[in-house]
Amino acid sequence: MSEGKTIVILFTGNGMGSTEAQDLREQLAIKFLRLLSESEALPRVICFYTEGVKLACDGSPVLNQLQALEAQGVELVVDSTCLDYFGLRDQVRAGIVGGMLDILTAMQTADSVITV
Repeated sequence: MSEGKTIVILFTGNGMGSTEAQDLREQLAIKFLRLLSESEALPRVICFYTEGVKLACDGSPVLNQLQALEAQGVELVVDSTCLDYFGLRDQVRAGIVGGMLDILTAMQTADSVITV
């Protein structure tokens, strides 16, 4: 992991972008996370909230990429309130279940926060 600027990435949707084409959002997320895991400038934390929590759960097309990033030391924080809202708390397969305070702390201590 790079020792430069600390970066936090926020996933707020089930994939990337705002198109109605779910398969395109998933393809973009897969490619983004794969390229990110191959990069030298890894984020310190990736946070998931609202529909973004679905990316860390059973059936997600990006689980392999998320698990690879986790193995490289990237912390993945999945919001508990959103998991409970969608009934997904027992389906988390990557990261840790955290709260909005964990997400807020990650954002406040980062040099850069990027929402995708």
